[in-house]
Amino acid sequence: MSDECYVDTSAFIAFLDGSDSFHSLFQRLFADPPRLITSPLVIAEGHGWFLRRYDAPRALQFLRFIEALATLQIMAVGPEEIRAGEKFLRKFMDQRITLTDAVGLLIMEKRRHKICWSSDAHLGLTGARLVIHSS
Repeated sequence: MSDECYVDTSAFIAFLDGSDSFHSLFQRLFADPPRLITSPLVIAEGHGWFLRRYDAPRALQFLRFIEALATLQIMAVGPEEIRAGEKFLRKFMDQRITLTDAVGLLIMEKRRHKICWSSDAHLGLTGARLVIHSS
């Protein structure tokens, strides 16, 4: 599992939105991606971002990209993961992390991911190296 990378909403946004400051980095990374793991919360967050920032067609484009990304596995998230995510929210109460981020931290910890595709510093709270710091 160590060759998998967890991918956060910010990585998808940076890749698909040319105005993002990390766009060129994520263009390179998504050109030849390793196995990627994410959660349905990330997908929902990304869809909502494109819907609010742009419009419904662009939000649907985002979903089509996710569906076509052959190396991406979307991990199931149920009540157990939500409760465990709440523990991360309590642990990092001094940070403004979302439940989506907390569940991401949980997934990375469970699967022992060492690298996270994200531009969100919160995703490095448990020791995963953010790809933006290794480029």
